[in-house]
Amino acid sequence: MNLGDEHGYGNDSGRSDRVGGSGQTRTRLPEGGGSDVYGGARRPVRTSRSLITVVGVVVLLIAAIAFANRGGGETGPVDEAKRGAGAEPTSATGVKPVAGKNGTIPSGFARDEQGAQSAAANFAVALVSAEILNPDRRQEIVGQIFVPVKVPELEAKFDKAYNQDFLDKVGLDKNGNAAEGMTYVSRTAPVGTKVTAYTDSTATVEVWCTGVFGTAGVGSTNPVTNDWFTMTLEIQWAGGDWKVASFSQKEGPAPVNADRAASGADEIAKAVDEYGGFTYAR
Repeated sequence: MNLGDEHGYGNDSGRSDRVGGSGQTRTRLPEGGGSDVYGGARRPVRTSRSLITVVGVVVLLIAAIAFANRGGGETGPVDEAKRGAGAEPTSATGVKPVAGKNGTIPSGFARDEQGAQSAAANFAVALVSAEILNPDRRQEIVGQIFVPVKVPELEAKFDKAYNQDFLDKVGLDKNGNAAEGMTYVSRTAPVGTKVTAYTDSTATVEVWCTGVFGTAGVGSTNPVTNDWFTMTLEIQWAGGDWKVASFSQKEGPAPVNADRAASGADEIAKAVDEYGGFTYAR
């Protein structure tokens, strides 16, 4: 489902399809060499100096193993700080999650760039969710994530964008519900975020997303598909939290589709029911 932007919701607001993909990375540890550290040469007669050296190495090894196993595998703040400091700019990083939730939407974001990115990621998920098509739930979402002065204007624009004509195209009734035996799917997963502008009270954040969208069920004329898109959110610090002032959306960047057979409608519907969504915090 493409929202476009807040000024008309783009040129493809009637679309209800979106894209996805997955990948894995494996790291192979270097394999050890032969056990003969002397390369097969004749072992010299051990002297007192060499014995002291061996004892010293053993002691150091024992100390290293004890240090590595300290704490039963738990990591403390120092370890977290070291990992964060050494991470690449595009790696997943973070200090703490959000403090709580406002309804089903996370709230209590930190007043810094990381908090702005976390807020934008969660707002993107809410704005392209199936719940946004339910008039009552839409009113709650708009009231929760937008700056108060924008709420009346955005409520009217959302109502106009998601009118009955749009709902008919995607096979939903006036309350955003699918027909009996059908399951409407609209779920977004942020892939990454980027801050393009930041002050203490405002930020512009781009959220790169993938997602699945459509109606699962036998005979559906709007089958579930996937897509990639980028949402740009202008957010402000208001009432002790980040809120959306405006947003826009564009297609891509999209990777090459994997050569994989599509799942059946029943499997997709079951996955939507069984797999819950996430709170996104960098």
